[in-house]
Formats: sequence, structure tokens, C-alpha cells
Amino acid sequence: MELLDSTTLAALFVSLALLLAAMLMRRRQAPAPAPRDDTLDTVQGWPPQAVRVMTLGERQAFEILRRALPGHVVLSQVPLSRFISVPTRNPYQQWLQRAGRLAVDILVCDYSSRAVAAIEVRTAEESQRAAKRHNRLIEVLRAAGVEVHEWNEDDLPSVAEARELFLPKSASKEEQARFDAVGKRILPVAEIQELLADGDATDYGQLEPVPSGFYDDQEDMRGARRAA
Repeated sequence: MELLDSTTLAALFVSLALLLAAMLMRRRQAPAPAPRDDTLDTVQGWPPQAVRVMTLGERQAFEILRRALPGHVVLSQVPLSRFISVPTRNPYQQWLQRAGRLAVDILVCDYSSRAVAAIEVRTAEESQRAAKRHNRLIEVLRAAGVEVHEWNEDDLPSVAEARELFLPKSASKEEQARFDAVGKRILPVAEIQELLADGDATDYGQLEPVPSGFYDDQEDMRGARRAA
């Protein structure tokens, strides 16, 4: 019995050793990432072609929000790295790869361009990978305090229903009566001078937009410090 147990134990160790050897061999055989070719022309190497920014469902949702919220700025396909700021103590490239390059389907902003809410248009044919990407994006948005609404592409809300999502719960009947059934403002809007004055009076400090090359610049600075 003891001999049998020793034999079984030895066979187990041999199997584990073979498994580890196979894993190491597979890792060594994995193709290395292609080196960057700086001589390759950007346009000739990747011939560009302009395509639509939004899907049909996203365009419909965008139009609903545009009509429902004439006092807001409605944007589409805005990457998180443009309006979400993160701490500088960790590598930015890792955050960009995980979340920063993800784009919000529709972003609702106030007149100062500060993000108010995000709309994610979901589809029934969504793949498992797309669902994980959506969930990661929503997790980041909610952690940043941005309100998130998920809409079904096949069951979009009406203009009136979309407007109710953003009107304060305590909004008076007079406030609600400023819009007709299709989202058109009935009462006159404030003069542009008043809107600019109100926006200028609000100090958002570090809430200014994140520059397009901000993370690349930070990575260059981090590399220079390591080299020094």
C-alpha cells in the first residue's frame, strides 16, 4: 500500500513537471509583439475612411435628448479620458488601456460643458465582450459621480419621458410647462450674455477638460524621471 502511494505520488509530480514544461514552452513560442515602425507613413500605412459616428439606435436616442433638453449640451461618443480625471500616482497608460479609451454613447452636459449624465444604448445582440466593456465603463462613470442611464435600442423613451429623467423631482408646474410635447421650449431662453456671465461666475478649478495629449505627456515625464 505504501509502495502504491509512493508510485502515485511520483506520477503526480511527473505530471505536474510535464505540465509546467509545456506551459513554459508555449510561452516561449508565443509571437513577440511587432516592433514599432516609425518610418511607416500614417496615411499610407492605414488608408483612412470616414464612417458614421453613431449607430441608428444611438442617433435616435441622440435626437430624443436633443429635443428633450434644449438647455443642455448633448454630445456623442466621448472617450472617458476627455472628461474623467484620475490620480497621477499610477501609470496612465494602464488606465487608458483599461478604461480611458472607452467612449460614452451619449453624454449630457450643462451649458458650462460639465458632464451631467451618460446614456448607454444597449442592444439585444450585444456580445459578452461588449457587455463587459459596457459594465466597466458604467462602473467608472458611477465612481466619478456621473449619472448613468441604460436604454434599450428597441424600446427608447419618448421625449417627455427623457425630459422627466433630468427635471428635478421638485420642479414646479411652471418649469415643466416650459416645454411642449416634442421638447420645444415655450418660454424665451435667457440672453447669451446672461448665460456666459453665469458660467463665468462658476469656478470649476481642476474640472477643466483633460487635454488630448495629457496622458502621453505624463508618460514622457515619468520616463524622463526614471532615466535621470
